[in-house]
Amino acid sequence: MDDEPELRTRDWLPRTAALVLGTLALASAFIAAYVGALHKPDPKDVPVAVVSSDQQAQAVMSAVRARTDTIKPVRYDSRDRAVDGLNDRSVYAVLGSAPGGLTLTTASAGAPAATELVTDVFTQAAQQAGVSLQVTDEVPVSGGDPRGLVPFYLAVGVVLGGYLASTALGISLGTSPRGLRQAGLRTATLAVHSALLGLIGAVLVGPVLDVFPHDVGTIAVVGALAAFAAGMVAAAVQAWLGLLGTGIVILLLVVLGNPGSGGIYAPEFLPAFLRGMHRWNVPGLATDLLKSAIYFDWRGGGWALTGLVVWVVVGLAGLFTATLIRARRRAARTAPGRRVAAEG
Repeated sequence: MDDEPELRTRDWLPRTAALVLGTLALASAFIAAYVGALHKPDPKDVPVAVVSSDQQAQAVMSAVRARTDTIKPVRYDSRDRAVDGLNDRSVYAVLGSAPGGLTLTTASAGAPAATELVTDVFTQAAQQAGVSLQVTDEVPVSGGDPRGLVPFYLAVGVVLGGYLASTALGISLGTSPRGLRQAGLRTATLAVHSALLGLIGAVLVGPVLDVFPHDVGTIAVVGALAAFAAGMVAAAVQAWLGLLGTGIVILLLVVLGNPGSGGIYAPEFLPAFLRGMHRWNVPGLATDLLKSAIYFDWRGGGWALTGLVVWVVVGLAGLFTATLIRARRRAARTAPGRRVAAEG
């Protein structure tokens, strides 16, 4: 009897130490990722379109590129294709020439900070060349979203809700479902939760806050998909790794996912190792798809939509595979005991 407190301490101490150390590691990574990525943006190779046959615009672009690597020229065969690149967010602006000077066509809704940078660079370049510059914003941000950050904040909210719902189910019911029926019920619960969260988010940024009042249905669908993708990814990782999986999910979706989403700053403003992350992580895909749906009539949203669907499929496969494997292991462990009981 006297040994019981000591045994409890031996069991409690390593688990508590692991949780504390894990929390410290995640918090430290959070600080390093956010401060490291966002404290001093260093834009490099911000893409700007120019038509190959436009000699005046080409000359100014070449002069800018010779001075700095901040701007990267992207050449198109025609003006129409360059504008298509602007609308699908392959470039942040289109530099052209007109009688008496230059034109710069932008789409600030894609990334206001990048648009501002590009405008400043070419305003100075035009002054140095002694020509005028006319700037036109083809896709401006909404009056309720002057910094263009609402799609990012909305994406963060629904992604956070998705993995928190999965974590809550894991705490209450166990991180790994005991059978396929339980896995199906967990998936259905996450789907309903995601649909409700998507609708709530759309109503909040629509009629309630009057940011995007005309896009409630669109935002609800995209928000639900993003929340469901985050929830399924979390459910799969937690089913395989248990409590450790929760820490990994936070690392991927929050610690690295948010600064690497391209939501606060355009990817070209981020450190090199984060610049391509928005093309595969859930917060980045959700942010890109929301911008595409709200501001660009779904143009350029194909990759983001495909990515979120892939994450849903991967999450489903991971959850159900883990459930099957763990169920078979439990059955294998109990089978010898059953045989012995039957023989007795």
